[in-house]
Amino acid sequence: MPEPIPVALVTGAARRLGAAIARQLHAAGYAVVVHCRGSRVEADALAATFEATRAGSSLVLQADLAEFDRLPELVAQAVGRFGRLDALVNNAAAFFPTPIGTVTPAQWATLMDANLRAPFFLSQAAAPHLAAARGAILNLSDVYARQPRADLSAYATSKGALEAMTRALAAALAPEVRVNALAPGAILWPEEAGDEALQARILASTALGRTGAVDEIATTALWLLRDATYTTGSTVAVDGGRTPL
Repeated sequence: MPEPIPVALVTGAARRLGAAIARQLHAAGYAVVVHCRGSRVEADALAATFEATRAGSSLVLQADLAEFDRLPELVAQAVGRFGRLDALVNNAAAFFPTPIGTVTPAQWATLMDANLRAPFFLSQAAAPHLAAARGAILNLSDVYARQPRADLSAYATSKGALEAMTRALAAALAPEVRVNALAPGAILWPEEAGDEALQARILASTALGRTGAVDEIATTALWLLRDATYTTGSTVAVDGGRTPL
């Protein structure tokens, strides 16, 4: 019998890092479930490129991860379509400045819902299927989880908690499911008008002196999901040797 085709669910996969990870996994032979919230046009276009390469190798699912009931539903739809689940990539996230003294409960809830609650409950829903496949979970963290910037207090807290969750789930789901995190540094600048002085300071504090490429994140993601068979509970920094600002 031929080897079964592995299946990956990637949240926030329509654009940017999520799309790069989805492309890398598909090129490596995975069927990919492309989750999006508002970027349906981009998600459909990405899935169309997958279908042009291998028919029946993708599925687009649109959901707001802040809606709790949609989380187990996403996993159920992915397994219902492909019959298995080998990888969960918790990539979707919220990011915005949160200077201390200005943070509102609504901002806190938005960051924690996207960056912590959704990854936890998606992982919980996916765990039995991942265990059956001896699969893996990858959480997308951030260099700011360990090197917080002063104006990102709540965001950095959410990503620090995500790394703690990574270690907790690695212990809870072992040995059947590996759970790791990937912490990018300066890879893609925010899409809104950037602070060029801040960007220059970030690159000056990066040993390799440049921004990283999305493919450098995607290849590390594939390694952690497929090839790092003796690695769990770890956070791998792909940050060019970044030091605190």
